[in-house]
Amino acid sequence: MSSQAPHPALLIPGPIEFDDAVLQSMSHYSESHVGAPFVSTFGEALTMLRRLFQTTDPASQPFVVSGSGTLGWDMVAANLAEKGDNALVLHTGYFADSFADCFETYGVNATQLKAPIGSRPQLPEVEQALKEKKYKILTVTHVDTSTGVLSEIKALSELVHRVSPETLVVVDGVCSVGSEEIKFDDWGLDVVLTASQKGIGVPAGLSIMMTSGRAIEAFKARKTPPSSYFASFKNWLPIMQNYEAKKASYFATPSPQLIHALHTSLSQILSSPLSERFEKQRAASQKVKKAVTSLGLRQLAENPEDQANGMTAIYLPDGMKAPEVLPNLLKKGVIFAGGLHKDIAAKYIRFGHMGVSVLDPKRDDVDRAIVALKTGLAEAGYKAPQ
Repeated sequence: MSSQAPHPALLIPGPIEFDDAVLQSMSHYSESHVGAPFVSTFGEALTMLRRLFQTTDPASQPFVVSGSGTLGWDMVAANLAEKGDNALVLHTGYFADSFADCFETYGVNATQLKAPIGSRPQLPEVEQALKEKKYKILTVTHVDTSTGVLSEIKALSELVHRVSPETLVVVDGVCSVGSEEIKFDDWGLDVVLTASQKGIGVPAGLSIMMTSGRAIEAFKARKTPPSSYFASFKNWLPIMQNYEAKKASYFATPSPQLIHALHTSLSQILSSPLSERFEKQRAASQKVKKAVTSLGLRQLAENPEDQANGMTAIYLPDGMKAPEVLPNLLKKGVIFAGGLHKDIAAKYIRFGHMGVSVLDPKRDDVDRAIVALKTGLAEAGYKAPQ
C-alpha cells in the first residue's frame, strides 16, 4: 500500500508517478553539500549513471546539474559548438524546433531536417544532408514527447561515423532514458542528455548528461571560451570528476534531496538487469497500443518502428477535441496530456506509460487508464467499433 496521499494516476509523458522510497528520499534531512556523506552519495549516483547509459569507457563523463532537461540543450550549444558552426537537427516534433532555437541563441547555424508528423527523417536523407555541408553536431530526439516518435539511434550513429566522422552525435533522451535501451559505448554516441522526471523516476529538477571522451576533447579544443557561465563545462567538469572520486568540490550548490532521490531510483533501476526493464516497458507499450487500435483510433506514429515504448500519442476521433475528453479521464482517476505539436494540438492526446506505473506489479495504472479511455470517449459521444 502506497504511503502517498490518494491522487489521480499521473499518466502524462513526464513528470511520471514516483515510487514511495524515492519520495521519502526527498525528505532527507538537510546536510552539507560538501560533507563526506553527501559527496559519497553523489559520487555513487554518478557511477550508477554509467551503468544506466551502458558506458565503461573511463573517458566518458556523467554530469548532474540542477535544472530541467532544457539545460542540457544549453550545455551542448554552449560547450560543443562555437559561433558560426553548423548543427544538423533531425526533426520529429516540437522539441527539435526548440533545440534549434537554442543553437541559434548561441550563434550556431541550425539546419532542421524535417519529417511528416508522426514520422522521422530517413537515413538516406540524413546521409545526403551530411554530404552537402560540414556539421559540427548532429542532434536527434530519441523520443519526441510531442509526437511519441521513436528514432533509431544505433543505425543513425553508424551512418554519421561513416559519412561524417568528425560530427558529434548528440541524443536528446529526455523522454527515453530509463524507458528505451541506450548503449552509449556500443553505439558510438557523444552526448545523451536527459532529465530526472521521466523514465528515471525522480522529481523534476535535475539535468542529466553523459558525454564521451571525444566530446570532452572537442570542448577542450574550442577556439573561444564557452558562451555560458552556469552551463560551462569549464566550471562543471572538474566538479563532476571530483564528486565521482568522492572528493568535495564546489561551483554551484546542488540539491542534496534530489541527489538522494536519484541515488534511490538508480539503485532500484539497477537492481535487476536492464534488459528485463526494457522488455517490461515494451510489453506495457504493446498493451496500450493494442487497446488504442481496438478502439478504432490511430497513433501519430503509425509505423510500429517509429513508436515509443514509454508513451503513446493518440489521435482523437474526427471532430473531437482534447478538452472534451481530458476532464472525463480526470473524473475516472487518470490524467493524460493534451497535444503539444502546434499544428494539431487539439486533435490528439498523450498517454505516458513509464516507470513505476508499468514496472511495479502492485500498480494497475495502465489497466485503469485503458478502461478510462474507453469509457471517457464513449461519454464524449464516440462509438468504438464492436
